[in-house]
Amino acid sequence: MQIFERTGRMAAAVIFLCILITAGCGQQTGGGPPQGGPPEVAVITIQPQPVATTTELAGRTKAHQIAEVRPQVGGIVQRRLFTEGSDVRAGQVLYQIDPATYQAAFDNARAALARSEANLPAIRLKAERVRELLADKAVSQQDYDDATAALKQAEADVQYWKATVENARINLKYTSVTAPISGRIGRSSVTEGALVSAQQPASLATIQRLDPMYVDVPQSTTELLRLRRSTEEGRLDQNGTKQRKVRLILDDGRPYPLEGTLEFRDITVDPTTGSVVLRAVFPNPKGILLPGMYVRAVVQEGIHKQAILVPQQAVSRDPKGNPLALIVDAEGKVQQRMITTDRAIGDQWLVTSGLAAGEKVIVEGMQKARPGSTVKAVPFVAEEEKSPVAANGTTPQPAAKNGR
Repeated sequence: MQIFERTGRMAAAVIFLCILITAGCGQQTGGGPPQGGPPEVAVITIQPQPVATTTELAGRTKAHQIAEVRPQVGGIVQRRLFTEGSDVRAGQVLYQIDPATYQAAFDNARAALARSEANLPAIRLKAERVRELLADKAVSQQDYDDATAALKQAEADVQYWKATVENARINLKYTSVTAPISGRIGRSSVTEGALVSAQQPASLATIQRLDPMYVDVPQSTTELLRLRRSTEEGRLDQNGTKQRKVRLILDDGRPYPLEGTLEFRDITVDPTTGSVVLRAVFPNPKGILLPGMYVRAVVQEGIHKQAILVPQQAVSRDPKGNPLALIVDAEGKVQQRMITTDRAIGDQWLVTSGLAAGEKVIVEGMQKARPGSTVKAVPFVAEEEKSPVAANGTTPQPAAKNGR
């Protein structure tokens, strides 16, 4: 009996479950599929606009002027007259070399000059008298020639000793070693009592002018040819008013507060790196820049008069890595476009080919869009434009137009 009762209950439960399933299926079938329109996608409308493009190049700083202090005469260094690491001015005496022997040579040359100048008047008068006597035939021609030669020799002696005096004066002056330029002097390589000589290979000290400061950065010839081609094709204008302005980023990532000026682009290619050197000059009144510092220079390449910018999220890649974008045509259908990008500018790509003015590029909803399908295009709104009040309670600044 228990077996029959248990079997009956199970049969009743199965029948009840079948009724529920049948009722559910009937309700689903009777309702029919949900009715809806084409999926929505957010788009931007391409509008060409002028855009200034820059390139960031790594380089190093270099002193505007560098002078190595070297002795012009030999001798013992008596005094060092500067403080290492201080600023010196042009003409300031840095070292004093023992001048005793050079003073003696100068005095000896002056004495010899005085003796020659003292003998010259008598010899000149004698030559004049011989010339008068020759006219009266009182002396021979040989006597006249001898007197004339003696006069010329005396005059030459005077000139020789004048030059000797000047040379001795210069050597005496060189015993005071002066700064050739104004700037900051480094450490001294000699001390008092050291023996130095003219034209020695080692310098006594080095002076560097730190204001203004040079910044040398290399630029590859590939990049140089690309810029030239863009200029020739009319896509890039390199004649802007700020074309020669250069900004600087220091090694710690902070921007240098003062702008520099691009002085020249070298014409010689380094065969080891395949690059040319760009030189910019920066004011350095506070001495922030030091010679040999690693910096990054932001150089303006030019102005793209009709630049096409699209958000980076609107650009995808095919399996080969080629960039592509989806657009919505006039009939509301999706089309796929292969594009060429030049560089990233902020959160956007600079597109050089593949898109035209007035076309609508899909930015959001690309997963719902397939080439050839029909979609509903709505204007794209950036995240910062969607919320009028930021999280901290302040109103955010208007975002870039993203090419719209």
